Amino acid sequence: MRLGEMDLEEAAEQAGGNWKTFECFFWCRADDLPDADNWMVIYTHHRDSDLMDLSNAAAIEAALDTFTSGTNPDVVAESHDHWAVGWMGGVSIRVYRRGQITKAFQRWHELAQRLADYPVLDEADYSRRQYEATLANLPEAARRLRADYDLPDGWEPVVYDWLADHDDRAIENRDDRGGFPSERQLRAAFDALGYGEPVLCGT
Repeated sequence: MRLGEMDLEEAAEQAGGNWKTFECFFWCRADDLPDADNWMVIYTHHRDSDLMDLSNAAAIEAALDTFTSGTNPDVVAESHDHWAVGWMGGVSIRVYRRGQITKAFQRWHELAQRLADYPVLDEADYSRRQYEATLANLPEAARRLRADYDLPDGWEPVVYDWLADHDDRAIENRDDRGGFPSERQLRAAFDALGYGEPVLCGT
């Protein structure tokens, strides 16, 4: 059972000292924490994370930011090397302080409960990331078409809007990396937008 499916007290009991169960893991901060067994480490994203994980990671970071200040905070940002994905990012959270469940863990548990019910914490942020990723993908998707068209500066959002109105399947999120239209779909957009023949130097 995931922590977000447990009640607060049960989740806290399971979470405290969770880092000691990680395989091949050494938490360097543990030696400096007299209450290290009261802390949990969670990872929210890594080098190869998809858009949903990145969006949720940002939402978690924002929600916990208020607990990161001061000389003895209850939340600390973490970034650890990983043999398979390069690095993993997340936070360590103090679960108990003086025997009481911290507000930081309570806040994290609220987020975990939401994620247990629905996989996205911030729909607007997630949608924005899909849009921006699709815009970033368009130049690569159109790479072999550049010789056939005169693409103006800033063409990407214009083509995106045309596809959204006329062929929205072309910009559907693929593998949670944004949309990646086919050359046929891009040709239809370029032709409709009048991008025409490329301008040749010296003509």
